[in-house]
Amino acid sequence: MTAASSSRAEAFAVQPHPQPLSADARAQALSDLQFGTQFTDHMVRMQWRQGEGWADRRVDPYGPLQMDPAAAVLHYAQEIFEGLKAYRWDDGSVWLFRPEANGERFNKSARRLALPEVELDDFLGSIEALVAADEAWVPGSEESSLYLRPFMFASEAFLGVRPAHIIDYLLIASPVGPYFQGGVKPVSIWVAQGYHRAGPGGTGDAKCGGNYAASLLPQQQAFENGCQQVLFLDARDGRYLEELGGMNVFVVRKDGTIETPRLTGTILEGITRSSVIRLLEDDNRKVVEKDITLDEIRAGVDGGDIGEVFACGTAAVVTPVGRLASPEFDLTVNGGEAGDVTMAIRKRLTDIQYGRAEDIYGWMQRIA
Repeated sequence: MTAASSSRAEAFAVQPHPQPLSADARAQALSDLQFGTQFTDHMVRMQWRQGEGWADRRVDPYGPLQMDPAAAVLHYAQEIFEGLKAYRWDDGSVWLFRPEANGERFNKSARRLALPEVELDDFLGSIEALVAADEAWVPGSEESSLYLRPFMFASEAFLGVRPAHIIDYLLIASPVGPYFQGGVKPVSIWVAQGYHRAGPGGTGDAKCGGNYAASLLPQQQAFENGCQQVLFLDARDGRYLEELGGMNVFVVRKDGTIETPRLTGTILEGITRSSVIRLLEDDNRKVVEKDITLDEIRAGVDGGDIGEVFACGTAAVVTPVGRLASPEFDLTVNGGEAGDVTMAIRKRLTDIQYGRAEDIYGWMQRIA
């Protein structure tokens, strides 16, 4: 950890957990990693009050929250969150991937939800302080990481439609393995019918819980039809690809061109998405951000012009798509197998994240 990052972390007072999980119990938890089911011994908290700003920065034992039933978040959903990972390298060190980008997106979401922004030093300091307290929880097995979830919500007790005057920021951490059970293999995607994740002028490019709540019923339909994820079309015309429930989407044409939906304000600007685009372009591949119709995809897969489809996001990294389905069609992509372009870009990205390749972009930040 650098002197600057050490100073940021020191702003958070640490209250050690009186009964942390034993080393043996922790080792057992790390030997059977699921996604988002096990949490570390500590969490970070700080609070904002109108006219006073942020205060009470601390690392506390992980545990339940005490919340007033009238807390504004429970009634008006004023909240946001982020997701990033800490990676254990082979030499035992711990690194973050582009955490400043997460901090910037966190504040972009905050502005859209009428929440106070968090100084980047506080955002990064909270992460550094929590990882310092729970470094033993950072796993070192293949495809594993410590998933970090910063979030803030309106905790003021009142019933009325206005921005809250009291806001809580928290950070929790969960050791994780692959997002999809069974590891990296092609997933099946259900194309949502009659449901949309977000509309023009809404909160589609903010990372807030309401967007994900809107995706749950279509996601349930996807499960019922043998699919792991759902793909949303635009709310205006119902023709254009937007994103999956929690990932951005790319298509690979036979001529090598790679396309992804352009950012229109209804799509989350994924940090993995922008990283993938940079890596592809530096491999001299043509990447086009454009409006992509579902009809184009169907015709391209049927006719062989589209050879691969993949999705990307922090949790799942880069995931091949082997099937696209709806009540009207059922398409197999690339014979249901992972494509060469998909797996190559996944390897390029994960090699940087896990320290197996040189980070020429300055994306990685050591914190332990």
